[in-house]
Amino acid sequence: MRIRPRRLAVAALALLTATATLPAAAADRQDRRDHPSHGGLSAVIRYTEYGIPHILAKDYANLGFGTGWAQAADQVCTLADGFVTVRGERSRFFGPDAATDSSLSSATRNLSSDLYFRGVREAKTVEKLLAEPAPRGPSRQVEEMMRGFAAGYNAWLRQNRITDPACKDAAWVRPVTTLDVATRGFALSVLGGQGRAVDGITAAQPPTGTAAPAPDAEDTARAARELLAADTADMGSNAVAFSGTTTANGRGLLLGNPHYPWQGGRRFWQSQQTIPGELNVAGGSLLGSATISIGHNAHVAWSHTVATGVPLNLHQLTLDPADPTVYLVDGKPERMTERTVTVAVKDGAPVTRTQWWTRYGPVVTSLGAALPLPWTATTAYAVNDPNAVNLRGSDTALGFSKSRGTADILGTLRRTQGLPWVNTIAADSSGHTLFTQSQVLPRITDELAQSCSTPLGKVTYPSSGLAILDGSRGACALGADPDARQPGIFGPAKLPTLTDAPYAENSNDSAWLSNADRPLTGYERVFGTIGTQRSMRTRGAIEDVAALADRGKLSVRELQDQQFANRAPAGDLAAKDAAAACAALPGGTATGSDGKAVDVSSACAVLAAWDRTTDAGSRGALLFDRFWRKLTATVPSAQLWKVPFSASDPVSTPNTLNTAAPGFATALADAVGELRAAGIALDSPLGDHQFVVRHGQRIPVPGGTESLGIWNKIEPVWDPAKGGYTEVSTGSSYIQAVGWNGTRCPVARTLLSYSQSSNPNSPHFSDQTKLFSAEKWVTSRFCEKDILTSPELRWVVARERR
Repeated sequence: MRIRPRRLAVAALALLTATATLPAAAADRQDRRDHPSHGGLSAVIRYTEYGIPHILAKDYANLGFGTGWAQAADQVCTLADGFVTVRGERSRFFGPDAATDSSLSSATRNLSSDLYFRGVREAKTVEKLLAEPAPRGPSRQVEEMMRGFAAGYNAWLRQNRITDPACKDAAWVRPVTTLDVATRGFALSVLGGQGRAVDGITAAQPPTGTAAPAPDAEDTARAARELLAADTADMGSNAVAFSGTTTANGRGLLLGNPHYPWQGGRRFWQSQQTIPGELNVAGGSLLGSATISIGHNAHVAWSHTVATGVPLNLHQLTLDPADPTVYLVDGKPERMTERTVTVAVKDGAPVTRTQWWTRYGPVVTSLGAALPLPWTATTAYAVNDPNAVNLRGSDTALGFSKSRGTADILGTLRRTQGLPWVNTIAADSSGHTLFTQSQVLPRITDELAQSCSTPLGKVTYPSSGLAILDGSRGACALGADPDARQPGIFGPAKLPTLTDAPYAENSNDSAWLSNADRPLTGYERVFGTIGTQRSMRTRGAIEDVAALADRGKLSVRELQDQQFANRAPAGDLAAKDAAAACAALPGGTATGSDGKAVDVSSACAVLAAWDRTTDAGSRGALLFDRFWRKLTATVPSAQLWKVPFSASDPVSTPNTLNTAAPGFATALADAVGELRAAGIALDSPLGDHQFVVRHGQRIPVPGGTESLGIWNKIEPVWDPAKGGYTEVSTGSSYIQAVGWNGTRCPVARTLLSYSQSSNPNSPHFSDQTKLFSAEKWVTSRFCEKDILTSPELRWVVARERR
């Protein structure tokens, strides 16, 4: 029994060696996209504990094949749903008015999603990007991985029976092409640009009748701030890299804690990818991706955090008074381009709509419901999204996977310039660290914004970073940096970057305080702010990681402790004062928002005794959480604290809760009344009422919300009728704590909070969720000796069959 794994390993390598070679390099590229495989692809997949696949292949096409196969085995329904989206067929199968899952765009209903993605398909947008020679377009290696992924997904469909009730026997689960896989990557690339504006793009029609009022500048600026801040509500992250000056052995450390949705198409999926002698990397991939998105190899580890850079801008168009589909540039008329799209609809006639495109991009009539941009007889708005010509993200990921240190990570970013909306934080085995905001952003300099902003843009740009430029002036074009991969974006020399700091940390604020002792300044407003108030989560994170760096002699163990410390910085700042003010209320009562008096006297002792954490067993955490949400929702930040923010002390300010604020007692009364109405004791352990249900079993969930400042961020859904927080919408997802000890095998601990599979019939539907609940980790099996000695080792040889 002991020698069988070794024999199987030898047999696996022999199988890979014997596999038929790929088509000749001269084969027609378009044919490869339409027909994902010409046959003969295969991979060996070794599964270890928690269903983690270790995919072994002889080249990139076969590696993509094994990845597509293994992802389909775990996530076929979620993948298939996403492919329906990017083919523009949601209305055909699910009806035009049903809501999308919002994983691949902001579309609020299927029809607008389909109109957008059918438009992308009919304009051959992705085909044109695939045809671009590298490095402007994807490399041959990435194309082969995408081709293999489609073939692996299709092969799994042909050879296996779907047991997931979400799509069992569904007509919409169909084979895919390389183009489908690439279009999914395109959708992720434009998520913060055109993807944010899908409803506004597909609804834009020339004006008829009464003109809509011009947007109010202050209302638009506020809506822009809220829209861009919402990016970190459903997708955020923390990450920290520690240099060798802070660690026990002089090597680097990395803790990555991305906050992504727990359901739908933006879940991570965990694997290891190996091409002997060429590639060996482990980590988490966003579903549908053939490459590792966040991970580590034997030399370097990296993670991403959602960045503050604004990946789109608007151009305000001056229209020809005689024709609202003609706009003027330097006094010369240019006619908009019509893109007419037809969408098939379930139980109804096809729907045809026209989209209107300009030299700047599509005309848009809104960026979300709260930010209208009316198309009038004299004015329209077009959205510029530089990531709509960026299909380089997979090459960035593949370059990371092959890197040998942080210098290679930075070199990959400079070469590919493929990341649309994230920062990168990395550490390596030589003790180096890296933070960089290497985003593909529109080249909006502060000087350009000053000279070219419209009156509306003069308000939105300073407050939110959203530029609205005068589209009637050719001098307001974005220009080009000599080191930029494409015109109209910033080159690498302009991107905020910090190397070899004792720690480099980001929690979705701007680059300014990536290290509080080495602040980054001098970047343009479109990247983010400088010298402004930080979020509660950033403040708590900097306090924690700076203290760790000062303490020194760090190891992976300290990273694990940090992930589940569950310290609530808001509680440290406010709970004591809140308890004292509670105890001072006359008669122990407060008036709720409904005007009724509430006895809050018993809440005072609970708040005072709370341990200031959001562990599953913490008593008082739930009460403070509900109180704090209500307080911060009603009391403006300027009134919340007695000591205001100071740029000279950005981590410690603002502070000292203003318990005299009019909303304080109301928020306390409402929180107490809410819990009592739900039958929840004020001192109940948090995990009794913050949980997910899997197979009818409650699984307590530790962690806490953005406003509390918890590193282990969890955004649960409140349903008091079902017992409290009964599901998690977003939060800690693929977590990794990585270091090195001088051997070929990195010291890595990982955790996929929601588990590998969304199929309730899978043994890996909730196994890592239970680990997450217990604050336990998976020990990474990166080296062959560790894979082959797994007590749950299972082998699958995946092959194409015709």
